[in-house]
Amino acid sequence: MTLNVSRRNFLKTGAVAGMAVGGLSVSRFAHANGGSDVLKVGLVGCGGRGKGAAYNALDADPNTKIVALADIFPERVKSCREEMVKNKGDRAPLTEDSCFVGFDAYKNVIEMSDVVILCSTPYYRPIHLKATVEAGKHCFFEKPVATDPAGIRTVLELEKIAKEKNLTMICGLCWRYDFSVKETMKRVLDGEIGDVLSVHVTYLTGRLWEKPRQEGDTEMIYQNRNWYNFRWLSGDHNVEQAVHSIDKGIWAFNDVPPINAWSVGARTVRNNPKTGDIFDQISTTYDFGKGRKLVASSRQINGCHSEVCDYIMGTKGYAQVLNARALYDLDGNEIWKYRTRKPCNMYVEEHKEMFKSIRSGAGKNDMVVGANSTMMGIIGREAAYTGKLISWKQAMEAKQDFTPTEFTENGIPENVPDKDGNYRQYLPGTTKFE
Repeated sequence: MTLNVSRRNFLKTGAVAGMAVGGLSVSRFAHANGGSDVLKVGLVGCGGRGKGAAYNALDADPNTKIVALADIFPERVKSCREEMVKNKGDRAPLTEDSCFVGFDAYKNVIEMSDVVILCSTPYYRPIHLKATVEAGKHCFFEKPVATDPAGIRTVLELEKIAKEKNLTMICGLCWRYDFSVKETMKRVLDGEIGDVLSVHVTYLTGRLWEKPRQEGDTEMIYQNRNWYNFRWLSGDHNVEQAVHSIDKGIWAFNDVPPINAWSVGARTVRNNPKTGDIFDQISTTYDFGKGRKLVASSRQINGCHSEVCDYIMGTKGYAQVLNARALYDLDGNEIWKYRTRKPCNMYVEEHKEMFKSIRSGAGKNDMVVGANSTMMGIIGREAAYTGKLISWKQAMEAKQDFTPTEFTENGIPENVPDKDGNYRQYLPGTTKFE
C-alpha cells in the first residue's frame, strides 16, 4: 500500500501503476462494432459523489457495466458494492475479487477497466489521472482536478499525453453539460449582450460536514476521513465547491485565464484550530485586463443568506445564468429566456458525452478547462490566506506541493497538530505563498 513519490518528480518517474501498459491500444473497446460493445467501467472513490457518478454512467449508456471499485476505506467499498449489486444486478457484477482497499487500490481498478471514474478526495486526482492516462484508459474525473500548483502542472502535462492517445477525458464541471446553461452562455459568448465587462458569481451556502477522529486512527487516516476540512485534501471550499461558479466566470471570458487576483477571507465559524485549517468565506477579484473583472464570492456559514448565482454584465445588456437563464437589455427588459422543456440531468449528460466521444473516437478532452478553473480557485484561496495579490504566472510557477511523506496510513501530512492538538492556521499579511 506504499507509494513514495513526490509530485514534483511525478512526470519523471515510473512509480505509478499502469505505466507498463502506457502504449496499450484503446481501439479494441473505443468504437468497435459501431459502438455496440459493452464498456467496463471502474470507480475510484466510493463516497456519495462516486456512487452517484457510477449510477450516472449506467444511466447514460445501456452498454456499460461497473466492474471494479476502489477506496481508501473498506466500509465505503463494502457499502457501494452492496448497494450497486442490489440496485443494478448484472450491470454491477462486483465480487470481492473486483473490490479493492488502500492508497494504491486505484491501480487494480484501472487495470480491470476500459473507462475509469475518478471521484476520490481531490488531492489524489493528479495521481489517479496519471495512472489512468499512462494506461491508455478513458476517464471521467470529478472537479477539482488538484489542490496545489504542483498538481495543476501535472494535469496540464497529462493533457498533452491524453490527446496524443486520443483519450476521452471528461471533467465533472457539470454546468458545462446543462442544456439551459450551455445555451445561455453560448448567447453571451456570441455577443448578444455585447462585450463582457464584468462578472459576479456567488456560492453562498451552509457549512458542510465534519468527521470525528476514530479510535486507532493515525493522523493520515483521520485527515483522509475528515478530508473536507483540510486544505491539502479538499483545496478549501473555494476550490472544492465554489469552483463550479468560478468556472462559469472564466467561461464568460472565453476560458482565457486572468492576469492576477486578490482576495479577502476568514475562518470565523470554523474557528477551532483542532478541527482543520480551511476558511469559511472567501471573496476574490480576478483581473482579466482592459478593466474587465470577475468577482467570485463563496461562503459556508449556517444561518446566512444563501445564493448560487451568476451575473454577467456586457456593453449592451446583462445575463443572469443559474437563477434566470435569461438575457436583458440595459434597461432591464428581457430579450431572451431559456424556455425549452427538453429534459436534462447534467450529471447524466456529462457521461453521455463521454461515451459518445469514446464510441466515435472523438477524443473529447476537458483537462485544460478543469485545470484552469481549479487554478483560479487555488489562486483565490492563497490570495485570501496570504492577503497578497497573486498573478497567474506566479501561481503556475509556485513550488507549493502538498505531498505527504508517504502514501500509507503512517504517512505524515503537510499540516499536523502541535503539542496542544492545534493545526497550523493561515493569517493574511503573515502567511506566505511560494
